[in-house]
Amino acid sequence: MDLHQLYIFTKVVEHKSFSKAAEVVFLSQSTVSSHIQALEKALNIKLFDRVGRESVLTPHGERLYHWAQKLLFIKDQALLDLNQGMTELQGMIRIAASSVPGQFLLPQMIKKFRMDYPAVTFQIYEASSKVTAEKVVNGTVDFGIIGDKYENDRLHYIPLLKEHLVLITSRNINLSNPVHIQELLDYPFVMRNTDSGTNALLEKLLKKNNISKNHLNIIAYTDSGQSLTQFVKEGIGIAIVSEIAANEQEGELEKYQIAEFEDERYFYLIYNKQKTIPLVSKLFINNADKFI
Repeated sequence: MDLHQLYIFTKVVEHKSFSKAAEVVFLSQSTVSSHIQALEKALNIKLFDRVGRESVLTPHGERLYHWAQKLLFIKDQALLDLNQGMTELQGMIRIAASSVPGQFLLPQMIKKFRMDYPAVTFQIYEASSKVTAEKVVNGTVDFGIIGDKYENDRLHYIPLLKEHLVLITSRNINLSNPVHIQELLDYPFVMRNTDSGTNALLEKLLKKNNISKNHLNIIAYTDSGQSLTQFVKEGIGIAIVSEIAANEQEGELEKYQIAEFEDERYFYLIYNKQKTIPLVSKLFINNADKFI
């Protein structure tokens, strides 16, 4: 078996598409198809069935994917062992992150990792915490960084950083600090969408204080943390956000502690325990807590 063909095969599996896999490996779709056909011919098995627009693994394909991951991991280990210096390690790390860790944690983590491994490249997807967890489960990425926990036996959680939620307002609003949640019910709110870890924690804290989200005067929902803070700067509404995100806007917004919101949360690095993770990604995972 050709290891390059196996690598291309794993990309088709993970993206469920020949065209998307071609983009990832920087080849034409016809070249990717040729590699898969050559692999099928060499092994005398069918690897994919076409179901609509998706390429779905056959039972033989599922078994080969399992072995391909192991073989590619062994190849990475061999190359690392043969390299004279650790800095020669190459490869691509695929990461999904929710908005807060994606904006405020991941850049510094990557910067520190590249000090030791400058030849490594990164493919980064920003999504909600829930979508990030789904990408980790289905193998689209090597690992993710999120601000909430989801029940799934495949996921392993590594705590990275502890924080809590705060209130942000425009500089035209003056409140006592700390502020009480009841004082805020008449103000217009801008909220993150439901799938975000920040929104999930906010709903838990509201419920703990016997406040329904329906009691808030919500005027807008947004997927973007940057868009949310811009709404607040313009005085359109107030928002409850990650303290890390709020600290980045110091001087442009007012930040308040919320008396009833003493609970803290973690940002977690998550990976799929049932997937063979590429060596270069495993190195990042094993050292992630040192990069914060």
